Amino acid sequence: MKKIEAFEKAIAEKTDLRTAGINPTAFWAYRRSIDADNQSIDFSDCIWENEIEEIANCLKENGIYEFTISSTFSGLITTLAEFEKHGFKMAGLTEINANYTDIGTNKRARVPAIRMLNY
Repeated sequence: MKKIEAFEKAIAEKTDLRTAGINPTAFWAYRRSIDADNQSIDFSDCIWENEIEEIANCLKENGIYEFTISSTFSGLITTLAEFEKHGFKMAGLTEINANYTDIGTNKRARVPAIRMLNY
């Protein structure tokens, strides 16, 4: 997965995310995606509608033009529509590594996710 230098710098310097101008939702999705060994950032938690413009801008500013959403929260349709307003459109489904271990296989669980692309 592509490293985001601003995020890595904040980690190394133990900087407050907001002080560094980093959206916490995007940051934690990034960190969890690295931990899960995913190819792109995956949003597995709720994304608040009022954060979407900030998240979209942050991703684009850092050269991230693809991400996934595996969260099944109830406001997902509204979230998808808001991301589309900011240039990210649905590009089908994929599977990603979850942030938990499947007890049957003792490996990362695989879960469905929506691919989002900025064209």
